[in-house]
Amino acid sequence: MIFSFFYLCFMDKKRLKFIIPSALGVFLFITPIVVGEEVTIPIAFLTKLIASFLKETTPVLALIIVGFSALGGHLKFGKKEKNTYLTNLLYPSKAWRIVRYVGFIFLIMAVFKIGGEPFWGATTGGLILNDLFPILLAVFFIVGILLPLLLNFGLLEFVGTMMTRIMRPLFCLPGRSSINCIASWLGDGSIGILMANKQYIDGYYTEKEASIIGTTFSAVSITFSLVVIETVGLGFMFLPFYATVSIAGFITALIIPRIPPLSRKKNIYFNNSPAKESETIPENMKPSAWGLYLAEKKADENKNISSFFIEGSKNVLDMWVGVLPIVMAVGTFSLMLAEYTPILQYLGLPFEPLLNFMGVPEAQEASQTMMVGFADMFIPSILASVNISSAMTRFIVAAVSVSQLIYMSEVGGLLLGSKIPVSFWNLFVIFIERTLITLPIIVIMAKIIF
Repeated sequence: MIFSFFYLCFMDKKRLKFIIPSALGVFLFITPIVVGEEVTIPIAFLTKLIASFLKETTPVLALIIVGFSALGGHLKFGKKEKNTYLTNLLYPSKAWRIVRYVGFIFLIMAVFKIGGEPFWGATTGGLILNDLFPILLAVFFIVGILLPLLLNFGLLEFVGTMMTRIMRPLFCLPGRSSINCIASWLGDGSIGILMANKQYIDGYYTEKEASIIGTTFSAVSITFSLVVIETVGLGFMFLPFYATVSIAGFITALIIPRIPPLSRKKNIYFNNSPAKESETIPENMKPSAWGLYLAEKKADENKNISSFFIEGSKNVLDMWVGVLPIVMAVGTFSLMLAEYTPILQYLGLPFEPLLNFMGVPEAQEASQTMMVGFADMFIPSILASVNISSAMTRFIVAAVSVSQLIYMSEVGGLLLGSKIPVSFWNLFVIFIERTLITLPIIVIMAKIIF
């Protein structure tokens, strides 16, 4: 019996093809490790190493990549054959081509410090170029290359079969999305968006499902949450802080998919293609057995290692060329609005009576932070650390900023640059909804804790 079990698990070639790459993917993307005093995942650790290595060369790399994105179409790459990979990459719609041009112009201004500090300052274009781009270049490279370990060897089929009974009634999502959620939570929200985008294009998620995952489960990592709470001077309260964020995020994830605009998204697949798989389990099979069958079938589709690296390289190029200029354009513009205009502060004024009603100290100062997080998630915590003396209010501001999720300097820009069908207006409305839902939950938790 022991020999038979060993043979079934480790000697069957199809099963080995599923087990080994999937186990490596699980280790890299969703296994917590301790590095120094920090809890992270291997893929995030590798990303930091690569980002530090790229720090000095980022301006040059960014100019080459974003320049190719904006101007590559004029060089006629991929134009001769319709629907080729390069054609799809370099010839987006007219509106997105304009955004790519704007991103390239903003990047040139930031690199060479042209046009005034509002364009290249340390809190606007300089922030995107010097702080965000090294991370995105590294994330897109390492995640893009290694993402097929999670997607192509049956792990999602195996886990999805068993998790559908949980994910579908709770969050209106297929079971395979649970891997997205875990990877985002332990690693970084951008990883979740990359996975969701790829699964949407490949026909595993509908328009609605991809939109829900991208806007609801692109969670801020544990590591960055620690940075936020330390910024407001409450690092010693990390555990109650993260518990508050988790509770608020869970409740919000139950509600947001069931209200507009997400509830109005269509249950159709990318380019109206048919679904790649059904969630129906045959009556004569257990979920685990059916999941294993699907996993082995998926893993067996991988015939050679070259296809693994070809697909990974395409993932990298898709994100570098398609997303970096969008992040530069949208992120810089949003940060300029937050830094040099009172628009976002004015939009936060309606929160003052709400905060007063809930008994939040220094409600006026706190209200000014409620909307600036739409530009960048870190700004509210910086403002709170400078302008708010109440520890409870700083706790509330920090927790709300982490729970809002949609910020244009990164997550918003990534979503707009991806194929996931969400508009700028959709993102703004979802940001407001998340703020209104999470705020009372966080205030209640804060009153209990303090």
